[in-house]
Amino acid sequence: MKKVGFFQSIRLKFIIVIILLLLFPIQVIGAYFAQQLETQLLQNFKESIVDNVELLNYQLEQAFAKERSEEDPSLQKEVQSILSDFDAESISELRVINNKSRVIGTTNQLNQSDVGKRTIDYRVNRTLVLGQSDEEVLLNKNTGDRTLVMTVPIYQSNGNGDQENVAGVIYLEASLEGVYGQLQEINRIFANGTFLGVSISVLLGIVIARTITKPITEMRKQAKLMGDGDFSQKVNVYGRDEIGQLALSFNELNDKLKVAQATTESERRKLSSVLSNMTEGVIATDQTGSIILMNEPAARLIGKRIDDVEGEPLLDVLNIHDRLDDINEIQDTGSIIIDFSEEDQQLLLKASFSMVQFESEEMNGFITVLSDVTEQEKIERERREFVANVSHELRTPLTTMRSYLEALTDGAWEDKEIAPRFLGVTQTETERMIRLVNDLLQLSKMDNKDYKMYKEQVDFTNLFQHTIERFEFNKTEKIEFVRHLPEEEVWVWIDKDKMTQVLDNIISNAIKYSPEGGTITFTVDVMKQQQKLVVKISDEGVGIPDEKLNKIFERFYRVDKARSRNLGGTGLGLAISREMIEAHGGNIWAESKEGEGTTVLFTLPLMSQSRGDEE
Repeated sequence: MKKVGFFQSIRLKFIIVIILLLLFPIQVIGAYFAQQLETQLLQNFKESIVDNVELLNYQLEQAFAKERSEEDPSLQKEVQSILSDFDAESISELRVINNKSRVIGTTNQLNQSDVGKRTIDYRVNRTLVLGQSDEEVLLNKNTGDRTLVMTVPIYQSNGNGDQENVAGVIYLEASLEGVYGQLQEINRIFANGTFLGVSISVLLGIVIARTITKPITEMRKQAKLMGDGDFSQKVNVYGRDEIGQLALSFNELNDKLKVAQATTESERRKLSSVLSNMTEGVIATDQTGSIILMNEPAARLIGKRIDDVEGEPLLDVLNIHDRLDDINEIQDTGSIIIDFSEEDQQLLLKASFSMVQFESEEMNGFITVLSDVTEQEKIERERREFVANVSHELRTPLTTMRSYLEALTDGAWEDKEIAPRFLGVTQTETERMIRLVNDLLQLSKMDNKDYKMYKEQVDFTNLFQHTIERFEFNKTEKIEFVRHLPEEEVWVWIDKDKMTQVLDNIISNAIKYSPEGGTITFTVDVMKQQQKLVVKISDEGVGIPDEKLNKIFERFYRVDKARSRNLGGTGLGLAISREMIEAHGGNIWAESKEGEGTTVLFTLPLMSQSRGDEE
């Protein structure tokens, strides 16, 4: 089961839901609060401006309505005096304009030069014409500051106290940065409070989500353990709510699955133990003949995995369609021998079939038991061949002896020329049978492990040299011996008599099959790194075909049977040599080309310096 990351877990989803449920109303309330607060602050600011302007307006109305004598100050001086006495921190500049659009007073010392000049401000002119107050918020694009600009009409009263006309206009500018700065500070405090609230909500959300998801997480882990076959643990129950009831149900399910798993596992182990401990292969099929089960020995025998053959017809897998047309014929077959041999390996399987039935005796499927009978068949074949070869080898000299003995019995013994020759043939055949029986007895001892080796430290070069000289001294054929032997001593741990017999067998064969005038080459290569020596005995005979080269070390095998018998061979010499070489820990083989001769090679391990007296 794949592990669930935090960003994919239900815990994170709980936390996100809680945060969203908190942020959404906070944002709505904050937006509404900020809007209403901005409106209220601007309204309060304007009301304070209006209250101050009303007092100023009253003073200016009195100044405009006053009848002046020569001794009284002029209107301009009186207006400037009123403006100088006026104190309003929120107002940055005040101007008083008469009904002729001329500036008659200002609070900005930098703009004193504008006094007496006409103004072209459209707000002032509109107020003069309409007699109505006007206000506008201006934004400085360079600094981003906001300024409230207001124009308030100054009415001139008649003697009855009625407002007749507009005598002038009060023009003022008031910075709103204080209002917006206060609003920004309040928003900052609100944002900090929101962040603090969200942080606390996140912590509470983690705790709440953990409380809710902890039982679910434990059930998920337990489900994974149950999937792996572990039913030993249970889920903790933290309450009696729906999750708690789910945990109780989960534990009950765990107990039931544990019992069912134990029962199934017990049956499976019994079946698995039986199938695993069987040396034979077992294949089970359903009633249609499709494979549903196969043990490991069966997979090895047929060379296919259970995944590859599951659901396949048994007749196709065993390739026995030529013997059985339908799966139902199996119950009448009993057992058959199936040939699974390949080019380089022989494999014979015995398939025994049996039918599986329900209690109602209705057929449920088939069980096929496969046994490797390759060795049994091979041994049986070799036994038959051995008996046939021995019979044949004995029959030939016995037949010859009987014929000559019958001739002698019929009177040939009286012939002084024929009788000695017949007796000589009889003696030769007798000696041939004795050699054959002795070779068979020697092979029989080696096969039965009743064969002792008397090994000793031997200089192989010296042994090989003496053996060659013995043959060279006794040979009658015109064959040349060529030697490539090491000059130094080569020590091996061998049975001297048995190794002499091996050399005699191989050299005898080389002499028998060498043509007159041919050459036999004797070579010994010492491989010190591999701790072995390689002996080669080569002739220039007719050679051996490639397909027969590996068979010359088998018992009674002859490449040219007629010539071998004429030369007196039994066909067991190389077989005995192979057994003896392998008993010494070496290997023997042959290399040959037709028409060019044959080379017999064998290896022997070199004697180490630390070897004892006996191996």
